[in-house]
Amino acid sequence: MKTFKKLSLIFSVFLITFFGEIAVNLACGGEIDPYDYYISYFHNNIEGDEYSPFAYNQMVYLNSETDIESEPDINSREWAKYLNVKKEDVLKVMYKTDSATDVKLTNFNGNASQLPDSLQQNSFIQALSKRKESLKYYQFAKSCEPLANVDFSLWDPKPRDTAAMASKAQEGLKLTETEKDDFLKLRYAYQTERMFHFAGLHTESKSTYDKYIKTSKVNSAAKGWALALYAGSTRRLGNPEESAFLFSKVFASNPERRVQAYKNYYYNSTPVNGALKYAKTNNEKANIWAINGFGDADSGIESLNKVYQYEPKSQLNGTLLVREVNKLEQDLIEANDIAKIGYNYYFSDNGNSKYKDSLKAVNLKQLNEIRNFAVKLATEKKYPQPELGTLTAAYLSWMENKDFLASNYLAILKPDKLPERLRDQYRITDLLIKAKNIKKGNPFNENDLLPTLKWLDEKRFAENSEQPKGPYYYDTDRASKRFSRTTRNFYQQILAPAYLNMGDTAKAALAMVKGDLEYKTLKENSLFQNMSYQSIAFWQKNLSPKSMQGLAVYKTRATGNDVTALLASALNQLKNDDFYELFGTTYLRTHQYDKAVQMFAKVSPSYKYFNPENWYGDESNAKLYANPFIETINDYPKKYVTAKASITKKAFAAEMLRLQKLTISDKKNAALYYYKMANAVYQTGYYGNSWFLISYDWSSYDNSNPAKYVYDGDYKKAQTAKAWYLKARALSTNTDFKAKCTFMLAKCLQKQIIMNANPLSFYYYDKKDVKWRNFIKANYNNPYLKELRFNYAKTPFYAVAAGECSYLGDFIKPKTQN
Repeated sequence: MKTFKKLSLIFSVFLITFFGEIAVNLACGGEIDPYDYYISYFHNNIEGDEYSPFAYNQMVYLNSETDIESEPDINSREWAKYLNVKKEDVLKVMYKTDSATDVKLTNFNGNASQLPDSLQQNSFIQALSKRKESLKYYQFAKSCEPLANVDFSLWDPKPRDTAAMASKAQEGLKLTETEKDDFLKLRYAYQTERMFHFAGLHTESKSTYDKYIKTSKVNSAAKGWALALYAGSTRRLGNPEESAFLFSKVFASNPERRVQAYKNYYYNSTPVNGALKYAKTNNEKANIWAINGFGDADSGIESLNKVYQYEPKSQLNGTLLVREVNKLEQDLIEANDIAKIGYNYYFSDNGNSKYKDSLKAVNLKQLNEIRNFAVKLATEKKYPQPELGTLTAAYLSWMENKDFLASNYLAILKPDKLPERLRDQYRITDLLIKAKNIKKGNPFNENDLLPTLKWLDEKRFAENSEQPKGPYYYDTDRASKRFSRTTRNFYQQILAPAYLNMGDTAKAALAMVKGDLEYKTLKENSLFQNMSYQSIAFWQKNLSPKSMQGLAVYKTRATGNDVTALLASALNQLKNDDFYELFGTTYLRTHQYDKAVQMFAKVSPSYKYFNPENWYGDESNAKLYANPFIETINDYPKKYVTAKASITKKAFAAEMLRLQKLTISDKKNAALYYYKMANAVYQTGYYGNSWFLISYDWSSYDNSNPAKYVYDGDYKKAQTAKAWYLKARALSTNTDFKAKCTFMLAKCLQKQIIMNANPLSFYYYDKKDVKWRNFIKANYNNPYLKELRFNYAKTPFYAVAAGECSYLGDFIKPKTQN
């Protein structure tokens, strides 16, 4: 056969089915949560929230873009104190008015009657009415706002009016010089500096700061805001190292501008030593090293040691230490296959084992360095909470599988004397140590864990007091759901795999569900709508009839006071429809159709059985429907039907049971019944039109992965279909019927040949690839094709099939072979 014939083989046998229908229902999970992409049990806020935006998170630049303090709140407090008015009234007028009210406030002359009724009794407005100098500044500040706050649009990029800002800056400079009140003078100077800065007049901007702001005796956050402008002008004038140092000072002094200062520090792209040249105090040096530690995705032991050297009492030490532990968690705690999270859930990790071992050795070395620092923190007692060091050492020892050492560290601590967050972390670490026997698959008394598991439940329920507002609801507070992640990880990464290792798949499935149920009560209580993608995949792919029987037994034991009851009660919160639908599906997969019928009878009549989305259809054709009992010669394109003509799982089970019984009661026509059953089972496979009767997803990549699940023998290899076609052929004396059976047997065997091939070979047609050559050879030597050609070439079916099937046309009559 010529080269083009070989290519024809590839396209007709493989690529049509592989690429012709890219993905009817691609098996993929939800979007990756940037706060939940690696296994973590060490909460990143146990040392407080002061530096929470800088907690470790490799997937985003910052763990949070929101500062821990609010600039409007701080400014409103300062004005409220200055004018002796209510802070909320200042906040309302300065930051919470609509555009129409803003216009009135810009022209406000002290007569409150010209303002909306809601503002006329406002204490801030009344104070401005009485204190003309304050009103004068307020009007000036309002006049600066539209110049400084220009909305940027890619479609209509409006440049700042630099000429108007320069003019406004000159006006502000005069007002600053003549103002006698220190509070107002500082704010005039800040507005002036800001106008100069945005106008690009950086020398004038810096001069304003040096003359009026740097020397001001007023204790105000505005001085930090002004320093940030000064640092920006310093960068514009060509000194990025000094600029980085100045932004580090804003980082330290102004928590409401900390995120901005952190970003601007890094915009300077200067090495740490460049900023350190300007640092004079230990505090300044410690803050520079801390910023560098917060920006380091690799080991930050140097920054940690430097901060401790300069400021051992600073909370920065604890925050940086926790950050280093979180990095090690990502590097050293491996996600279990049944509940992987992060990128490695979607893409298999086939990296070099020697490289992995080398990388693990590096990470363990870093773990020991961090643990040594933690012990130092605990023993020297310079840090206000030395218990953090001991707790960290215990947790790192657990990570290193040194349980005895971990227990010894925990024994040093008195949990009832610890602050709440450290006490919570103590309980989690203690649970992990106790659970080590579980993870190893050793015998254990699971009920020893019950008090802590109940405590974890209450913690995560408290985090999830509000339920999602719809199927596409995005939880904007995911970063704070630490106990939810800890609880889920414990159930799904430790408890479920342990039960699986012990051979109790049903209990593993219970643990998977329990790990997902974050709400104390459920509005929508269908089973699969309350599961994560990982849990759904585990249930739908791994559970067998025996597992489902075990789950049915566990459902009856939800009233006890043990871990089994805790797990079972979670399942009993959910409606039974999905449960029995899956139960019936497991019987379909094992061809126990009588029991499948019994399970589907327990499903509500109104239940909507799964039909995949038609990605290429319009709204009137949004779903795909199939009838597995129709006959097809070609696998592609798949022959779908209308909704009215479709067959549900329930109807499929009933018809297959009827045919099964007829093979015994009507032996004269048994060949026909076996043939119909074989066709139906073939159609429920990867290449068929009814794959969704036994599978819950379909991907063009399914056939590139080895058979793994109990139903893959049918879904990927058409094994049962092959066995029933053989029976049908053996029981028949009709030559044309035998030809049909033989043709389908050839197709069944072809599925197994494809499973043994290397899919990557087909991308570049590598004739040297052994699996590629074996694939070609195996197809040439398909014994059923040979039988079809030699024994049934004169049958009517043979003529029809040869005309319709390119597979048959390409391969049953090769003239030459290379």
